Amino acid sequence: MDKTRVLFLCTGNSARSQMAEALLRHHAGDRFEVYSAGLEPKGIHPYTEQVMQEIGVQLTGQYSKNVGEYLGKTQFGYVITVCSNAEEKCPTFPGPIQRFHWAFDDPAAFEGTDEDKLRKFREVRDQIDERICEWLAELAPSIVPRK
Repeated sequence: MDKTRVLFLCTGNSARSQMAEALLRHHAGDRFEVYSAGLEPKGIHPYTEQVMQEIGVQLTGQYSKNVGEYLGKTQFGYVITVCSNAEEKCPTFPGPIQRFHWAFDDPAAFEGTDEDKLRKFREVRDQIDERICEWLAELAPSIVPRK
């Protein structure tokens, strides 16, 4: 069975799109080939790795990459932007794709104490996880996300 390719796109590819990539792979990696990229990649934020490890989801093999690595080279079934900047500046991908915009706050831009920042990363992680589970249920009720 060929897996449908999904690309999560944001500006820095440091937090939201990385979380989404890992979470979709965790919940339904048997059904989807999952990628993430950024318009201006900045490297994976250390708090991204920390909050994902807290729920037992690893970012193994993931790295911050530019969307240009995929343009014209990889055919996606879905392109999902997870920030407004990426939604506004999203390049056009060839072929028949479904494009969605799921807006989440940028936890890397949040200001406060280290604990406040971690709390924000956890909040955004949980929102992304919830949205992915809802989307999977919309696509096919038979896809049961792993917890």
